[in-house]
Amino acid sequence: MNSPRIILVDDHSLFRKGLRGLLEHNGCRVTGEAGSGEELLAILPDCEADVVFMDFSMPGLDGAQTTEQALALRPDLRIITLSMFGEESYYSRMVEAGARGFLLKDSQICEVLEAVETVAAGGSYFSPQLLASLTHRMRTREDAQDEQLSEREREILVQICRGLSNQEIADCLFISKRTVDKHRANILEKTGCKNTASLVVYAIRNGVVEV
Repeated sequence: MNSPRIILVDDHSLFRKGLRGLLEHNGCRVTGEAGSGEELLAILPDCEADVVFMDFSMPGLDGAQTTEQALALRPDLRIITLSMFGEESYYSRMVEAGARGFLLKDSQICEVLEAVETVAAGGSYFSPQLLASLTHRMRTREDAQDEQLSEREREILVQICRGLSNQEIADCLFISKRTVDKHRANILEKTGCKNTASLVVYAIRNGVVEV
């Protein structure tokens, strides 16, 4: 299987060059770079890509706005957020925009490669440091545990957060995939989440899973 084609979007050229060197040294294919959201949108129609590393804080369009517009042009793209920020508000916005992965800029290269592989395969990836930070902030609010999901739905949500597919969840719980499909649709409707990444944030916020 060919390695994923990657575009790097960050307004700091030195950071892009450094990340590009590390990725290419580890066998990844970087097919494009952009210094702003507007520049990404300009090159996207003519640049082959599977995964985009997206900075959040950029002049002009920010990461969330760029992600929304990029996915409108190319729904097949997998967006990984790269940021120095650990605040939940940034990641909540990126989740809503459609991002699939989240990395802090001080992540190790092994973590970056794992994120690329996971997200390119259709999964979601949160850096352990970010999950721990989000979990701490959410717990300190003393929010009441959410009770809108049934016990079975909470059980399935835990498996979703572990990265299992609907078929794998069905096999694990000894139920049909069709039943899991229905439960997953109900979970998305009840929580107002749009994708797996937003379900992970929801599950942490409401104490369904622990990091």
